[in-house]
Amino acid sequence: MNAVGMDNVRQATRHDEISGRFDPWLMAAMVMLASLGLVMVGSAAIAGGGQNAGPWYFLSRHVVFMSCGLITALLVMRVELKTVEKYSQWLLLGCFLVLAMVWLPFVGKSVNGARRWIYLGPAGFQAVEMVKVFYIIWLASYLKRYNEDVAVKWYGMLKPAGVVVLLVGMLLIQPDFGSSVLLLGITACMLVLGGAPIKRLIAPVTVLLPILAALVYFEPYRMRRVTSFMDPWQDQLGAGYQLSNALMAIGRGEWFGVGLGASVQKLSYLPEAHTDFIFSVTAEELGLAGVCAVIGLYVLLAGRAFWLGLKCVEMKRHFSGYLAFGIALWMALQSLVSMGVNLGVLPTKGLTLPLVSYGGSSVLMTCAAMGLLLRVSYEYDRAARQVAIRRGVSNAASVGVPPLVAQPLTSAQDNARAASRLRQRIEPMVGKPSVESAAMAAMRRAR
Repeated sequence: MNAVGMDNVRQATRHDEISGRFDPWLMAAMVMLASLGLVMVGSAAIAGGGQNAGPWYFLSRHVVFMSCGLITALLVMRVELKTVEKYSQWLLLGCFLVLAMVWLPFVGKSVNGARRWIYLGPAGFQAVEMVKVFYIIWLASYLKRYNEDVAVKWYGMLKPAGVVVLLVGMLLIQPDFGSSVLLLGITACMLVLGGAPIKRLIAPVTVLLPILAALVYFEPYRMRRVTSFMDPWQDQLGAGYQLSNALMAIGRGEWFGVGLGASVQKLSYLPEAHTDFIFSVTAEELGLAGVCAVIGLYVLLAGRAFWLGLKCVEMKRHFSGYLAFGIALWMALQSLVSMGVNLGVLPTKGLTLPLVSYGGSSVLMTCAAMGLLLRVSYEYDRAARQVAIRRGVSNAASVGVPPLVAQPLTSAQDNARAASRLRQRIEPMVGKPSVESAAMAAMRRAR
């Protein structure tokens, strides 16, 4: 083998050995929110274990849930995104199967008047939490495959619209109005980020809003939530009981809180203090400073995920980008609704605060989503390093490629060949190559 051939082999070997790095800002936000959740669940649930359970009943279970979630995240982080995308169609089928399983005898179970739980043995699982992850993966795959149709044609939007309508219909039968609105919001935002013009969404939204309003108006318990949300003090011991106690907890917190563990409202006054209303307990014990810190962590998590998605799309890694967008929208919208309910700016809905609230299925699937998000950051960083090594030492240093790996190429011919190989690896073309690409390939062959 001649010298040029040996150098090409060495360059290919160095290229394949490059690994990526997980985004440190994402990891920091996730770890801090999960740690805050452990502390606040232990504090908020100290009086909620019941007569047959001790004060640490919910905390011990939450530690088990978080441990299982951590293992799930570590396993997901090791899976290549191309493998996840490959099975996206099966994951969509899984969404419908798990929502149908809640109606099976001896499998589905009704809790607090809603049939949302699947019980396989002693453990229960809320089906919609799995649906959120699976549906976002499928929608990201669809937007990647039909990006041009979504951007320029009406029927490009029909399939995701039809899928989400079917899923929402199954959720409303349970009933689960909050998760239904969340899925609709994620779908609309992802379609816009996928290239769909906003003016095309005006007509579906115009039709959908009266339907949602009718679902609220003709369901007495939903209507009571809306009226009590507007003035919870009018029926403080009835429909406005949860919100009035949540507002009293937030008011007691003032600037720096009453101190960790010193909340009064959690002592059997505020219902669901360790799940839906954990934000109110946090505000009471840590004050405005703690509230701002929690909001800042969610802004960091969602903002960094949006930035990561944008960078992936710019690099033509569309599935990774849309997946990051979907998870960011999920975290942002659900945390916004949960905190809005606690603050009294939104009607009461049963949505947990991601990574903070108590809950087995919620914690497990949120951790799985975080594992996917970290995998996106790893593969983006790996691709950026591979691009840098092809461009030479100076660009490689800007993204932190080790000096021993980032060796300059020997000739313009090798540089062209390396760029071609890299383009095939990180920018797979759909359909036939363009005239410009064919001409460039012919020029390289002539050289």
